[in-house]
Amino acid sequence: VILLCFRRYLLTALTSCLFWNTFGLSAAMDSKPNILLFLADDLGIGDIGCYGNNTIRTPNIDRLAREGVKLTHHIAAAPLCTPSRAAFLTGRYPIRSGMASSNRYRALQWNAGSGGLPANETTFARLLQQQGYTTGLIGKWHQGVNCESFNDHCHHPLNHGFDYFYGMPFTLLNNCQENKPPELDVALQAKLWVYSQIITLAVLTLTAGKVTGLISIRWKIIACFTLVGSLFVISWYSSYGFVQYWNCILMRNHDVTEQPMRLERTASLMLKEAVSFIKRNRHGPFLLFVSFLHVHTPLFTTAKFLGKSRHGLYGDNVEEMDWMVGKILDSLDKEGLKNHTFTYFASDHGGHLEAQDGSAQLGGWNGIYKGGKGMGGWEGGIRVPGVFRWPGVLPSGTVIDEPTSLMDIYPTVVHLAGGILPQDRVIDGRNLVPLLRGRAQKSEHEFLFHYCGSYLHAVRWYQKDSGAIWKAHYVTPVFHPPGAGACYGKGICPCFGEGVTHHDPPLLFDLSRDPSEAKPLSADTEPLFDVVIRKIGRAIEEHRRTLTPVPEQLSLYNVVWKPWLQPCCGTFPFCWCDKEGDSTQV
Repeated sequence: VILLCFRRYLLTALTSCLFWNTFGLSAAMDSKPNILLFLADDLGIGDIGCYGNNTIRTPNIDRLAREGVKLTHHIAAAPLCTPSRAAFLTGRYPIRSGMASSNRYRALQWNAGSGGLPANETTFARLLQQQGYTTGLIGKWHQGVNCESFNDHCHHPLNHGFDYFYGMPFTLLNNCQENKPPELDVALQAKLWVYSQIITLAVLTLTAGKVTGLISIRWKIIACFTLVGSLFVISWYSSYGFVQYWNCILMRNHDVTEQPMRLERTASLMLKEAVSFIKRNRHGPFLLFVSFLHVHTPLFTTAKFLGKSRHGLYGDNVEEMDWMVGKILDSLDKEGLKNHTFTYFASDHGGHLEAQDGSAQLGGWNGIYKGGKGMGGWEGGIRVPGVFRWPGVLPSGTVIDEPTSLMDIYPTVVHLAGGILPQDRVIDGRNLVPLLRGRAQKSEHEFLFHYCGSYLHAVRWYQKDSGAIWKAHYVTPVFHPPGAGACYGKGICPCFGEGVTHHDPPLLFDLSRDPSEAKPLSADTEPLFDVVIRKIGRAIEEHRRTLTPVPEQLSLYNVVWKPWLQPCCGTFPFCWCDKEGDSTQV
């Protein structure tokens, strides 16, 4: 009898335990979690502790990985800010939305350009907004502002599903900090200065010749030439001479709050806004996209972190960003939201190898991977950190080596919010929830296409039955100097023209055996070479059949500065203000 009673008790206890565990997990999955997305700018995969760096201190990002899931094969859809972020927001290759460039301007150049994320693109913020989420973006946008007038805000975050925006509509540049060498269109500016000096010298020569009688020319011709020359100088200097005022601004929703921005307090303002958003919306559900200005040049770092790292200014900047991550995570804990928040951390693309100041490296480290920012095919430009945490739902301390993409965040968060993906367009991302929870063992991606601007440079094929991850390079940049691993002296590697090499047959690597892409395979060394190349070739043909012509948002016309589109907190051109004061305390 005692044994029978014990068996019944044990059975009841096990059933009860199973029921409550299942019910608790089901309840967590059925309810809509808050969603917190961190996206760093230009951070290399080798710059943080949980990916092998033992000298730059990133305890808070490392804690996310320890308490959640770390992806080791996480791929950006583009190696530059504007197209990569467009793909992240829409779940689609940037070439589908017109955010891939066929010229040398591969990212937006001005707040007052007319290009940007088209209004007919549906971001994950829009879909979550429709599911009852309060949506906020704090930090960098870089997807455009206006189309036809200075206040139409056609590309603005509030027109793309965000209820609240505080941050920089553009991106940080050296131009944003005093006493830094200019970063925007340096080569073109140098040419314009030379042309301006030639025009000035010509005017002075003609004038002197006329006065001395050595040149027979009418004063009207000299005056006309002077007028044309003056208009030329004004036309370019009115934009490039005031980059700090035109591009380096902060906005709250549609209002400019700092013009130009004061970098010494920007980090504090961003942190304050993120914490405040969480507190205001603690009853949820909310989507908060924290889009860091770190770690893009000029690497402005507050005094508290200067000189603290073992990697100079760049390391200081990474450690300050990690501290900000920690403070935002602390705010989740304070509001009791940790277990009800799906958190993600990544970088928009690889580290910028060419960012240097003399012998000092100002860009990130991409670990064992070849190449960096701007390189459409090489792994260092597109392989990025990817960390997820959702206590009680995602297993802690898990590492996943399957190929995934930043575009996967789109269908993942839409699924978690209970939304439905758009049916009228191709979505290239895949829902990661089954993979993250351990319900699926393989990535849903078979092929990933790697563009440099609008030019296809490489293709990845995940051969799931064998575990091989083949990667074929059709175009690669020409490194300068040869063998250097980057395009030093050029700022960034080009996508086309004399600065690239076309490969026929393509360079082929098996990343599962050679992740550093050190030894290209050939028909002599790899029996499957021809089979793999044919398979990838057919995949390219199928992929191209899914593309439809769209207006190019990064055309030369769309990226040039247009004064009538300039966001301004005064009456143009008198655009300067400081509406923030010193209200930076969190």
